[in-house]
Amino acid sequence: MTIETHGDQTPDTPQKATDTAHRPAGKRRNINAPEVAAYWAERRRYLERIRRVPEIRQRYWRAIGIYMLRRVLWSFGFFPVFIAFWVPFVLSSFNPVVLASDLIPLLEGFVNANPEVQANTLSTLVIAWGSVGFFFLVFDFVLTPFKSPYEYEADVYMRSWEQLNHDQLPDKV
Repeated sequence: MTIETHGDQTPDTPQKATDTAHRPAGKRRNINAPEVAAYWAERRRYLERIRRVPEIRQRYWRAIGIYMLRRVLWSFGFFPVFIAFWVPFVLSSFNPVVLASDLIPLLEGFVNANPEVQANTLSTLVIAWGSVGFFFLVFDFVLTPFKSPYEYEADVYMRSWEQLNHDQLPDKV
C-alpha cells in the first residue's frame, strides 16, 4: 500500500480516503464555485461592453480577414505546390537530371495531345490541386484556431481584475 503525502504531512500520519478526494495535490489551491462564477460573470460583462467598441470591432474583422487569407494561401498556395514538386523529386532520388528526363516525355506528350485530352489533364490537375488544398485547409483550421481580439482583451482585463480583487476574495482563490 502506498501512502500519498500532501504539504507538510508525513507518511506516519495517513489521511482518510475521503479527505484526499477533496484536497488538491501539491501547492494547488481549491477554488470554490462562487469565485469561479464571479470571474466568468465579470468576463461576460466585460465582453459585452467591449463588443460595442468600434476600434476593437474593426480589429476583429481585420483579424478574421488576415486569418482566413493566411489559411487559404497556405492550404491552396504552398502545400499543393510543394507536394507537386516534392513527390516527383523524391521519386527521382533527388536527382534533377533524372527528374527532367522523366518529365520531358510527359510534357511533350501533353503538348502533342489533342485539345480534349489536354482539357481532361488540366481538369484532373485542378481537381487534385483543389482536393489537396481543401484537405490541408480543414486540418489547418483545426490545428490553428482563430484568436479573437475580444478574447485577448478579456484575458488582459481579467488578469488585472484578478489582481485588483485578490484581496477582496477569500484565501482559496
